[in-house]
Amino acid sequence: MPFVFIILLRILFVACMVFIIGYVFGGFSKKPALVTITKVAVIMAILLFITTNFLSMRAGFRHQRYGQQADCGWYQRDSVNAPHH
Repeated sequence: MPFVFIILLRILFVACMVFIIGYVFGGFSKKPALVTITKVAVIMAILLFITTNFLSMRAGFRHQRYGQQADCGWYQRDSVNAPHH
């Protein structure tokens, strides 16, 4: 599920970039409705960029933390010392 959420954020980020590029290089600046949508897209692009980086770093730190636990072998020591039935 988190992977789908990150993909959705990236798609929204690309859609915002389309509006920004259309404003700068296309004819979006001539139509008032597209100017308003572009202003919203700029704010959303900034927020989506920050959110996507936050979620990616959080997932990376979580992977690093759990990866170290799996590498240290704590689960192996417990299973070896556990009484066998």
